Amino acid sequence: MLVDSHCHLDFEDFAGQRDAVIARAKEAGVGLMVTIGTRVAKFAEVRAIAERYETVYCSVGTHPHHAAEEAGVRADQLIKLAAHPKVVAIGETGLDYHYEHSPRDAQQALFRQHIAAARQTGLPLIVHSRNADRDTGDILAEEMAKGPFKGLIHCFSSGQQLAEKAVKLGIYISLSGIFTFKNASAVREAVRAVPLDRLLVETDAPYLAPAPMRGKRNEPAFTAHTAAAAADFFGLEMEDFARRTTANFFRLFDKAALPGPGAHPGQGAHPGPGGAP
Repeated sequence: MLVDSHCHLDFEDFAGQRDAVIARAKEAGVGLMVTIGTRVAKFAEVRAIAERYETVYCSVGTHPHHAAEEAGVRADQLIKLAAHPKVVAIGETGLDYHYEHSPRDAQQALFRQHIAAARQTGLPLIVHSRNADRDTGDILAEEMAKGPFKGLIHCFSSGQQLAEKAVKLGIYISLSGIFTFKNASAVREAVRAVPLDRLLVETDAPYLAPAPMRGKRNEPAFTAHTAAAAADFFGLEMEDFARRTTANFFRLFDKAALPGPGAHPGQGAHPGPGGAP
């Protein structure tokens, strides 16, 4: 089984099609998905999707693009919303210096609020980093020194230095369709030395469809293409790579549980406030 650790099922791209999208994911061997919060103001929509589908969990947070818009979001608010049984992570949060839709200081301040929420809840922090490797790494290190928290850098497209720093801090790396792009050799080389027990896979759907699906709207079923490319890159059989990355997912997102008889949302082991990596 594969897990799509990061998608956006609340986006309009999937309106009226979610049943079919989730059915195709199941057919492709993607047994679980995490739909990601990008605005606290719209969290109810994200949560409703997770509540509707047994195989979908969600996160709560504010994307750095919206940091100025939601500058008032605080850790205690995120902590309260994260108590819902289907919320398995904090974020996505982080820094985006490519588009800079929000001022850098606003992004950094809100990033730290999310880290505080992750630290207190024990839930993993989902980090977005684009053209901001140094500041992302510095903030993660500074905050980790204040008290441990869990996390992953999603849709990894950064350099080797940030990959190495993340691994040293106990943070995971998630591979998206970018990993399959012909012009992404630098990304592949940056993660070559990342331990296999620190890797996850994702789509970031509806964006960044992997080869050979480029040009199409991305969806959770396409996780299988990224996983196949990564398995080949690391010299593993697809089944082995799927087993490893799924085990990694449940180790990191330990509030999530497989659906089935006797299972229920949030039954996974949970470290509680102050949970360490």
